[in-house]
Amino acid sequence: MKRIVFMGTPDYATIIFEQLLQSNYNIVALFTQQDKPIGRKQTITPPHIKQFVINNNINIPIFQPFTLKDPQVWQQIKDLKPDIIIVAAYGQILPKEVLNIAPCINLHASLLPKYRGASPIQQALLNDDKYTGVTAMLMEEGLDSGDILGYKYLKIEKNMVVQELFDRLSILASQLTIETLERFEQILPKKQHNILVSYCKKVSKQDGLVDFDNAKILYNKYRAYKGWPDIFIDTKLKLKELTINEQESSNKKGEILQIDQDSIIIGCSKGSIKLYQVQPNSKKAMNVVDYIRGKRYKVGDVFC
Repeated sequence: MKRIVFMGTPDYATIIFEQLLQSNYNIVALFTQQDKPIGRKQTITPPHIKQFVINNNINIPIFQPFTLKDPQVWQQIKDLKPDIIIVAAYGQILPKEVLNIAPCINLHASLLPKYRGASPIQQALLNDDKYTGVTAMLMEEGLDSGDILGYKYLKIEKNMVVQELFDRLSILASQLTIETLERFEQILPKKQHNILVSYCKKVSKQDGLVDFDNAKILYNKYRAYKGWPDIFIDTKLKLKELTINEQESSNKKGEILQIDQDSIIIGCSKGSIKLYQVQPNSKKAMNVVDYIRGKRYKVGDVFC
């Protein structure tokens, strides 16, 4: 049976890892990112996949190197004698010294060569794509530029937000991983079409800043960044729950157009949104109608 070293960090990777375990693959080690301080109290927290291993008493060695550029880490991987290294949202670029140890298969959450880089799921939502998917790729030194081993496709539902899309793609990726391993010796890898290449960067907190210019763009940012970093206006007020109201009207930016029992309609330069819940800086989320009552806003005022 093939000896597999698995490299992954978030819940996307955990779903793939769990499928490999359930399919009785021989995972000889898990490599994941280091424990990090999380939240307002900066509690030291293990990666999702490490916590999964601990919670389920899985007897697999866990390695959390600060960097893969360390020769001692290369030797650790060599000593494990892997036949294949599976990589899923690990969070570090694999140097050639690791790539040369065994074939490295990456499960990337886009239809490569579209959206190479760190945030393909968010980028698909930002661009209002109708379809996305996962790619099994034979890794090389370039960023997500290796030969394609297989794809799985998914239609993005109209109001799907980022966590739901993550979950759906995780399941697809876990299925594709098993299919790729079962057929690995028979697959003829295919070169990527470089003319179709696009890139996406790592999401930063500041990416969540929005204004009331275009309702559709604002709504797609909400879908892409819900949960983290969320979307917020320049007063740091987070817009926690909203839908797009319509896309065509012309309005004064941020004008309150309508106040309903549990929501308000806010005009954008183009279109309008329906807002249900907000979160003031350093406070709990609250219904937007309660918020505007406290601010004494009325129809015609500018929301801020």
